[in-house]
Amino acid sequence: MNNLSSTDIDPIKSEVIARYLVATSEEMAATLMRTAFSPNIKERGDCSTAIFDRNGEITALAHRIPMHLGSMVGVVSEVIKRFGISGIQPGDMFMANDPYNGGGTHLPDINVISPVFFDNEIVAFVANIAHHADIGGMVPGSEAAVCTSIFQEGIRIPPVRIMIAGKLNQDLFDVLLLNSRTPEERVGDLKAQIAANHVGVKSVELLFKKYGIIQTELIIKAYLDFTEKRFSEAIKKIPNGTFEATDYIDGDNDGELAKIFAKLTIEDGKLIFDFTTTDRQIKTSRNIPHRAVLATIYTVCQSFLDPSIPANAGYYRTIQTLASLGTIVNPVSPAAVGCRSVSCAVLGDVVASVLTQAMPNKALAGSGPHHLFIFSGTNPKTDSFFVDYETLAGGMGARSNHDGMDAVRVHASGASNLPIEALEHVYPLRVERYELRNYSGGTGEFRGGMGVIRDYRILGDDIVVSLSSERQNQPAAGILGGGHGATGQFIYNPDQPDERKLPSAASEINMPRGSVLRICTPGGGAYGESSDRSDGSKEKDLLERR
Repeated sequence: MNNLSSTDIDPIKSEVIARYLVATSEEMAATLMRTAFSPNIKERGDCSTAIFDRNGEITALAHRIPMHLGSMVGVVSEVIKRFGISGIQPGDMFMANDPYNGGGTHLPDINVISPVFFDNEIVAFVANIAHHADIGGMVPGSEAAVCTSIFQEGIRIPPVRIMIAGKLNQDLFDVLLLNSRTPEERVGDLKAQIAANHVGVKSVELLFKKYGIIQTELIIKAYLDFTEKRFSEAIKKIPNGTFEATDYIDGDNDGELAKIFAKLTIEDGKLIFDFTTTDRQIKTSRNIPHRAVLATIYTVCQSFLDPSIPANAGYYRTIQTLASLGTIVNPVSPAAVGCRSVSCAVLGDVVASVLTQAMPNKALAGSGPHHLFIFSGTNPKTDSFFVDYETLAGGMGARSNHDGMDAVRVHASGASNLPIEALEHVYPLRVERYELRNYSGGTGEFRGGMGVIRDYRILGDDIVVSLSSERQNQPAAGILGGGHGATGQFIYNPDQPDERKLPSAASEINMPRGSVLRICTPGGGAYGESSDRSDGSKEKDLLERR
C-alpha cells in the first residue's frame, strides 16, 4: 500500500470516492437546512457546505451559494495558521466570520469548521457556512449599503473555538447571542451548523475507515489534479490573447459611479485576471473582499468553460488574479463590505464580458442582480422583535443563442426568493403582488431575462426597512446591438397619491401600518439587433405579456 502511485489508481474507485464526498457535503447541507430556525436558512437556503483535504484544499462543495466559496477558500489554512495542527484535537469546532482575519467575505456569513481525525491524525476538514439574519451592527439585518465601516456591520469573529473537545464553548456562544437582535434564531441556527458538521465528520471518518489513509488521500489528490488538467485543456481551446472590460457600481453619493476594470490574459492553459486599475475602495459597503472576487471569477469561468467540472480546488489552480490593495476588489480594513454580493453581480458581468470577447460563441450580455431589503420591527402576533432578511432575483442577460433567464440569481448568487407562505406565516407582512416584470429585459435578437415585481403590505406598527441594490443607475448592458435591461426600483406606496421612489441604498425607512413597498428588480441585457428576432420568438413575447 505504501508503494501506491497515481498510475495504480482505479478510476472507478476514484469516481466512487469523489461522488461520496459530494454526497456528504449535500447531506450536511440537508441537515443544516432541516434543523435551522430562521427562514433565511431553512427556506431560502442561504447556506453552503464543503469537504477539505488535510491541507485545506476544497475537495467537494455542495451546489448551493457560489458566493460562499469565497468564505470557504482559505478558511482551513487560517485555522491551521492560528492554532497549529498540534493545537487541534478531536471534537474541536472553529467559528469565524471576519473577512480581514481569515473568516469569510462578510460578517453575517458565519463559518463553522471541524477537523476529521482518523488513527489519531487529522486527515480532512469539513465546514459549513450559514447567513445569519442578524449578528448586530448599526442596522437590523447587519447588512446595508450605507454602512461606512466594518465596525458598523456586526460582531467580528476571527477563527476561534466554538466547540472544545466536543463541548460547547458557552462563553463565546453567549457573547454572540448578546450581539444579535434575534438571539433565539441564532441559537437554533448555530446548533444546526454544529449538527451539520457532526454529520460530515462521521461520514468522512467512514470513508477513511473503508479505504485507509494512504489510498484515500492519493485518490483525492489525483482527482484534484485531474480537475486541473481538464480545465486547463478547456482553456487551451481558446486562442491566446488579451481582453478588457469595464463596468460600474454605485459610488458613495447619488449619481456617482465607481469603476471595476478587468484585463484578461489567456496564456497556454491559464487565465490571468488583472484588476490593478480598478477604482480605490469606496466609503460604503459595496466593496468586495478579495476572496469574494475569487468566488465570482471561479463561478463565471466554470459556467463559460466547463459547467460540469467537479467543484473542487483543482481548477482554481488554472486561474490567477491580480488586484491592488485598497481597491474596490481588494479593500483593506476597516472598509465596509456587507453588500459585496450585489457588487459581485456587476463584477460577474465584467468577468463575463472579457470571456465573451474571448469566446463569442458563448457570449453573455449584462445581467440584473438581486435587490436586498430587510424588514424589522415588532411582530404584533408575538410581541417580539423580528428581522426579515430577503433578496429578490433579477434577470439574466441573453446568450448568443438564447433568451436570458427570467427571475434568476446571477453569477455567484444562489439563494431562493423567500416563499410567500413561509414569509406570511412568520412575519407581519403580506405579499399582494408577485410577478415577472414585463419589458424589463432588453430587446434584441435574443431578449434579456425579466426581473420581478413584488409588493409588501405592512401589518405592524413600528416596522422599518433597509434597502441595498445595484443596477438602479447603471443598467445591464446589451451586446452587438441588443438593448439594455431596465434598471431596478424601490417604490413606496405605488399607485397612491403619496407614491415616491426610494433611494437605491437606505437604512431604517419608516413603513407605517398599511403602507406598501414595491420591489422592481432589474432585467438583463439583450443580444443582437431586434430586427433579427425570429417571428416565433416575437409571437411568444406577445403571449407571455398578456
